[in-house]
Amino acid sequence: MSQHLLDTSIEYLKGVGPGRGELLRNELNIKTFRDLLYTFPFRYVDKTSFQLIKDVYSDGQQVLIKGTIISMDKVGGKGRGRLEAVMRDGSGFIQLIWFQGIKWVQESIEVGKEYIAFGRVKMYKGNRSIAHPELEPYLAQNIDALKRMDPIYSSTEKLDKKGLSSKVRRNLIKNLFKKIGKSDLEEFLPQPLMDKLNLCSRYDSLRWIHLPGNKEEYELAKNRLKFEELFLNQLVLILNKEMRKRKMSGAIFSTVGEKLNSFYHDKLSFELTGAQKRVLKEIRKDMGSGSQMNRLLQGDVGSGKTIVALMSMLIAIDNGFQATLMAPTEILAQQHYTGITEMVSGLGVKVAFLSGTVKGKKRKELLRLLTNGDIDILIGTHALIEDHVIFKNLGLSIIDEQHRFGVGQRARMWGKNEEKEPHILVMTATPIPRTLAMTRYGDLDVSIIDEMPPGRKDIKTIHRTDSSRPKVDAFLKREISEGKQIYVVFPLIEESEKLDLQNLQDGYERLLHQFPRPDYQISVVHGRMKAESKDFEMQRFVKGETHIMVATTVIEVGVNVPNATVMVIENAERFGLSQLHQLRGRVGRGGQQSYCILITGYKLSKEAKHRIQTMVRTNNGFEIAEADMMLRGPGDITGTRQSGILDFKIANLVQDQKILQVARHFARNIVEKDPKLLLKFNSRLKKYLSEQKRLAKDWGRIS
Repeated sequence: MSQHLLDTSIEYLKGVGPGRGELLRNELNIKTFRDLLYTFPFRYVDKTSFQLIKDVYSDGQQVLIKGTIISMDKVGGKGRGRLEAVMRDGSGFIQLIWFQGIKWVQESIEVGKEYIAFGRVKMYKGNRSIAHPELEPYLAQNIDALKRMDPIYSSTEKLDKKGLSSKVRRNLIKNLFKKIGKSDLEEFLPQPLMDKLNLCSRYDSLRWIHLPGNKEEYELAKNRLKFEELFLNQLVLILNKEMRKRKMSGAIFSTVGEKLNSFYHDKLSFELTGAQKRVLKEIRKDMGSGSQMNRLLQGDVGSGKTIVALMSMLIAIDNGFQATLMAPTEILAQQHYTGITEMVSGLGVKVAFLSGTVKGKKRKELLRLLTNGDIDILIGTHALIEDHVIFKNLGLSIIDEQHRFGVGQRARMWGKNEEKEPHILVMTATPIPRTLAMTRYGDLDVSIIDEMPPGRKDIKTIHRTDSSRPKVDAFLKREISEGKQIYVVFPLIEESEKLDLQNLQDGYERLLHQFPRPDYQISVVHGRMKAESKDFEMQRFVKGETHIMVATTVIEVGVNVPNATVMVIENAERFGLSQLHQLRGRVGRGGQQSYCILITGYKLSKEAKHRIQTMVRTNNGFEIAEADMMLRGPGDITGTRQSGILDFKIANLVQDQKILQVARHFARNIVEKDPKLLLKFNSRLKKYLSEQKRLAKDWGRIS
């Protein structure tokens, strides 16, 4: 019955009704009793302790005072008057003021009587006052009920207009708890776990998060609910990982064959880094295990992920399978195709390219060759996942910059081999903070290339303000005179797109004046241009026909120009840290010393200063990703806002990293000892997971 009660439509709760029910549904997506219960307050007003008036000295301070009203007077004329009362508590005096409802207040308050006042203090010339305080008569027997923490709920303009204030919402929660008991909120965490961590019950945690009697109850509720959220997240990910290993068999790549050996000994002109060797070993172990590989490969821009990807594909080919590499943009896919084709020339490996622009007879012939098994490696965009793209024997699927793809798109790639699921390797050059990787990719095995190739110099990052432009221009001219190329990037933020395009146009004209033709050639690329024009301009820069590329962030991913040594970022304060780091990674692709110049205005916010200082201080992508998450929160990093996977109601990945570590530890212990949750003390956990259907809905096993 408890499930039925919590799933009752919200309008049937006392105090709601059809009108308010519709509002709660439309404005806050609260449809049932359960939804109301799990819509938590975002802050609390602390009414748990009284202050003495003499200790009140901060403007804007919220205070709870117990004292006697010693006088009350109406001041000012009709219509513009106010009511003033003076309260005394033995340590001092404070003025209470009302501008509205004066008649009602006058009739409600008795001079000489004790009251409890709550409100925000205004200090003026040493005098204290509270406008429109909450006032309740002081009765010794009711004092514990009056001293409390009042929850404040997020609201909207429509809710406020219709009177659904935090006070009303608080009363709705009280009405809800009159209906539900402990049996309606069955405990699901294993008792040994609760005892070990001293966790309060599920019922108490939900009651106290809404209606805490004191700070201790609030802390107990908050800790339980945060742990519960993170524990369930980790448990589902780890269970999925175990289930996939048991059920999903992958092709066994047992041979290290001729093509890999020829490439390694004859074609590879440099020594692999220790990190690359370690990661290849991990991938080879996965692909030889008989279980389907599901691995995330993280590595900063330029760390050598593509070589690892290619060598993994050669292992698949040596074992009689095809491989594919999917990239989010045509430019990046084309870059992979050109680079890989060059690297495998002479090895007898057939590489093909497929995107939406490959049409007609050419496309038909390519698909025929693919189905016949005459193509070893297919590189392309999301065109690869279309139904009519049929492989003869796909064994390995690599997805680059995977956060740019939706879950459904990746799932379709996963189904391209009917007999054995292809091994999956997802790659990202966007470093992911550890806590984010644990919660979003906790069901994947993670490999990290944390070492840059030898001879690759750190990019020198310099901060300059507008007044330094003459010096910056002189430096750029010196670099160009030495045969180097330059990027100049402008922000393009949708809300101010017209203004941004104007900035780019103005910047372009200023550069034309400083770098006149025919001595200098400049390319321009922005998102509003047609694809052909964009590609034409980019190709001119890639071929070295232009010295400077003026662009919006369309060049963030996909352009590899080893000769480009300087990245100038205009209005750098308007970019996020990860975006700045990605842009910086477009230079330093060759062996020469490269530079990133961040140009900003004089006035910077505290956050902008922190971002710029971080960029100047470090080239380490993981350090930058951690700093970015601290500044922006996890929801804005690597597309997780859209993913829904990190839609935690109370846990916060920045603040709750220790709770996450503990949650993962206990989740892993449970799965290691009882992978099917058959032990008696895990039975209620298993029942809860079945009810939530989390395992059935979760896509994490795909990647």
